[in-house]
Amino acid sequence: MARISSYPYDSTVTDKDAWIGTESSNRRTKQFTAKAVADYLNLNAKVNIGGQMSFTWDDVEKGGTGTISKVGGAGSGGAFNTLTEVYLSKNEVNGQDVVKFLEYITTKDILLGQGDQISQFGHYTLDTYAVDTNPNFYKATLTYLGGNGTIVNSQQYTLIHFDISDSEDVTYIFTQGVPAATWTITHNLNKFPSVSVVDTANSNGFGDVTYNSANQLTITFSGAFAGKAFLN
Repeated sequence: MARISSYPYDSTVTDKDAWIGTESSNRRTKQFTAKAVADYLNLNAKVNIGGQMSFTWDDVEKGGTGTISKVGGAGSGGAFNTLTEVYLSKNEVNGQDVVKFLEYITTKDILLGQGDQISQFGHYTLDTYAVDTNPNFYKATLTYLGGNGTIVNSQQYTLIHFDISDSEDVTYIFTQGVPAATWTITHNLNKFPSVSVVDTANSNGFGDVTYNSANQLTITFSGAFAGKAFLN
């Protein structure tokens, strides 16, 4: 075999490029492709990124270190909008303790996404986060804001703090088709927006706004009418 120093350098790496290495289970020499190495590093959270945590879904409630599971167990096959309470291991898959960071972002938005499928995700508000009777797990309550797809058992999921208001001014338009003196609007903007109202003739309307939560408000008018409310 030629000396390693005699081989030319290649500064362009492609998925099918390979390295020679040793398989730990049997000490045999194997080839490892660039794609396989990248997948291993990405899916097992071996490259740490600030604010990014990785957990493996387990249909067993509190299934072990590095897991996320539904309160009551099961959950796989269900849509992301079915998640309201989950258990999170205090340590993610690579062993890092996540407690203080998750305590810090409680009441804020999070994104829970499948590690190898970016379009499989749930967007939530992390409402509460508190230690369980088993101190290795914390119970989190969630409010679903949006997403796509279903949960897969034994799949790895990345959890990050996610605030879409950082990048855009989020607005919501509500249409009241039937005349009413009280409009209850669930907007899921996760904020307390300013409100403008018009009737069906596009004339300004005026009412008393009550903020029921960061995602819902009620407007009370002196009389019933139909129209639109613009929230931003």
